[in-house]
Amino acid sequence: MIDNRVTELFNIQYPIIQAGMLWTSGWRLAAAVSNAGGLGLIGAGSMYPEVLLEHIQKCKKATSRPFGVNIPLLYPDIEPLMEIVVAEKVPIVFTAAGNPKLWTAHLKSHGCIVVHVVSSVQFALKAQAAGVDAIVAEGFEAGGHNGREETTTMTLIPLVKKAIHLPLIAAGGIGSGAAMLAAMALGAEGVQVGSRFVATPEASSHPNFKEAVLNAEQGSTVLSLKELTPVRLLKNPFYEKIQELYAQGASVEELRQLLGRGRAKKGMFEGDLVEGELEIGQVAAQINTLVPAADIVKAFIEDYNAKLSALPSIG
Repeated sequence: MIDNRVTELFNIQYPIIQAGMLWTSGWRLAAAVSNAGGLGLIGAGSMYPEVLLEHIQKCKKATSRPFGVNIPLLYPDIEPLMEIVVAEKVPIVFTAAGNPKLWTAHLKSHGCIVVHVVSSVQFALKAQAAGVDAIVAEGFEAGGHNGREETTTMTLIPLVKKAIHLPLIAAGGIGSGAAMLAAMALGAEGVQVGSRFVATPEASSHPNFKEAVLNAEQGSTVLSLKELTPVRLLKNPFYEKIQELYAQGASVEELRQLLGRGRAKKGMFEGDLVEGELEIGQVAAQINTLVPAADIVKAFIEDYNAKLSALPSIG
């Protein structure tokens, strides 16, 4: 057990938060991580309201421990999602990709712990001013949506730590207990882990996508589509189409038309490795085994403790 402000805030054993990823973070993954002593998150960004309700109710049956829901604030029809979270008394809500002022006070008035994901000091200060309970600072190594500034996690964490007084959670490139220890040495009190939990039986993403992650190497991912919403993509034929448009000097509208709707679902949930959008972090290059989520949490803590114990003898 690790006792700090993050574990106390969420009432969990270990300061390991499983990211609420699109098409990956359903109730099975969230419950498995929570049961293992971390904090599991259901990713609402890829769910219709009735689907989110089903996942929350199933997660309640699968774990008696705290879990949360991640809601991207750019979701076009967000009100029903928020109504469900409040009605189901979800204890913890992570928000991202939008203005935290919009929903923080509302959620907290209904007893929710609210955490916001940021990619810069500027946004961290805005989230703190909005009244959130903790902040996730995500470096550009991460998969999914991240900052245009391309600030790495090792640079971002000390900058945000200096600027805020809230509990700080590091994200982006965290694929092991050693990386967790490094993040906490820089000032974080917990880590949010996404890509490593993709390669689990409990993740709701397609087996084809999981296999592609296992086969990823250094340089297999690239931050792209900054003109729309920055996202780190695994190289595939769809990614090559994006590169062709860039080479032709494509407009933002042309990029938007290529992306279309449902592209991430096609790739990550339906397993189309040719036409689908495959979002994953740089740390995918370190992942070569498909293991249960509980084993990942256990391995993180064992590695963290082992590296921490070895520190006095280093050098």
